[in-house]
Amino acid sequence: MRKGLLFLPLVIFAALAFFFVSQLEKNAQGDDPTKLESVLVGQPVPEFRLEDLKAPDKAYDQAIFSGEPLLLNVWATWCPTCYAEHQFLNKLAVQGVKIIGLNYKDDRAKAIKWLDNLGNPYQISLYDGDGMLGLDLGVYGAPETFLIDANGIIQYRHVGDVNASNWAQTLGPMYQSLKEEVQ
Repeated sequence: MRKGLLFLPLVIFAALAFFFVSQLEKNAQGDDPTKLESVLVGQPVPEFRLEDLKAPDKAYDQAIFSGEPLLLNVWATWCPTCYAEHQFLNKLAVQGVKIIGLNYKDDRAKAIKWLDNLGNPYQISLYDGDGMLGLDLGVYGAPETFLIDANGIIQYRHVGDVNASNWAQTLGPMYQSLKEEVQ
């Protein structure tokens, strides 16, 4: 056996250690590894035509995203975090926040039952059974929420649940600012 091969595990270990330390330093400087940028921020909602979740004979397109700021919430019954955020979304809806739901890669009957049992915070519920609009939006999974202005332009993408903390710190002030621009 060559003597050089004896040092190979040490070299590999040193390279991995360097990589992990550099990532820790990067995160300590304020980079958030869970933050997923969206190339669609500043762009209109992609064109689509989707059925209403409860009324398959009724279809919507991107025109529903004009007129006033709103949230587009991507959710599914198979998503435990969606369940966790649902009660907060109901509170926001009661407070007058306009929310459109995008039921993503889900079973329609289960989704309808979910809303019937847990309350429906959505003014419109879109059914994206094959996930094509989600794909066009760059959705990695559920929940994800997009803040959309009155002109149908995506202003912000939030990955994870919407809760009291991130609503107070980020989403709420952005939403309120967009509402004030329209008034």
